[in-house]
Amino acid sequence: MLYDNKMTKETKSMMNDPTKSVLKYKIGDERDVTMFVSISAIIFSILIGIVILFQLALAAGMPLGSYAMGGKFPGKYPPAMRLACLIQVIILTLIALIVLSKSGLIFIDWYSFTESAIWFVVAFSMIATIMNLITRSVWERRIWAPVSLLLLITSIIVAIG
Repeated sequence: MLYDNKMTKETKSMMNDPTKSVLKYKIGDERDVTMFVSISAIIFSILIGIVILFQLALAAGMPLGSYAMGGKFPGKYPPAMRLACLIQVIILTLIALIVLSKSGLIFIDWYSFTESAIWFVVAFSMIATIMNLITRSVWERRIWAPVSLLLLITSIIVAIG
């Protein structure tokens, strides 16, 4: 929908000049974009929080190994893999902080760093999505592929927002 107060001077002049073939509309405003980016960052953070809780459960010895790593370690993870889960928790937490900072929700001083770091998050999310789509574990594919796809989509929104 186009409102008079939303039109730019250029749009108004184009509407008055029939020789102009393309109309440019100013749709929404910066607040709409900021809200969309903020909501995407919050969704990303909630989803990554779920992944972090899952990794902590694996590290604690919960028998969920068939839902991760292609089901290579059904049941409890071996000690080395539990340590890897804790390292991944740290990485995932940093990733969440990058997304929240880029969206302007926290650590606004990090903004210049997150301008480029967010593309690492997008790449990480893309790799995670691909890996979860091609895994041999049916349960991993059913559960984590949709989650990683949503993480990818929301990270892209934050990156370009």
